[in-house]
Amino acid sequence: MESYDDVLEAVGSRLRSLRSERGTTLSQLSEETGISVSTLSRLESGQRRPTLELLLPLARAHQVQLDELVDAPPTGDPRIYAKPIKRHGTVHIPLSRRPGGLQAFKQILPEGYPGNDVRQKTHEGYDWIYVLSGRVRLKLGDQDFVLKEGEVAEFDTRVPHWFGNPGPGPTEVLCLYGPQGERMHVRARTK
Repeated sequence: MESYDDVLEAVGSRLRSLRSERGTTLSQLSEETGISVSTLSRLESGQRRPTLELLLPLARAHQVQLDELVDAPPTGDPRIYAKPIKRHGTVHIPLSRRPGGLQAFKQILPEGYPGNDVRQKTHEGYDWIYVLSGRVRLKLGDQDFVLKEGEVAEFDTRVPHWFGNPGPGPTEVLCLYGPQGERMHVRARTK
């Protein structure tokens, strides 16, 4: 088994590799993290021992988990302990833990969400909505749909859209998001 010293010594080359993969200079990384260029250089060359205060902003900047950054040995417990996030009357439960990569969430919409506000919005990307339970009302341009349990909708989010829960009861939806907040989408193959 590797010692902690061995693990920490390998961090410098991993930091340099991650920065190179991103095509980022030491100056750019310094601006992003608030860590001086000289400290970053010494970390990458192994001349400075990494500390938690230095590794946390670097893990965030490189969009990797801290244990991945230091190549920590596995703990043996694969369970994810999700902390629900309440946002705009809904509950988002993270199902993945990798910062910056593909993120999976279960979203719970209370009955009647979002109330009388049926304003359609547009943004870049695609939406992919999978209804786990309940129903989702989807307004897409001039079209109006009700999706039931097990149904999926995919659409270009540049088309004006809105969705809500018409009831009865709460609705559970599976959402997948990419690193920039863009929703992942699945396309059926055509024959």
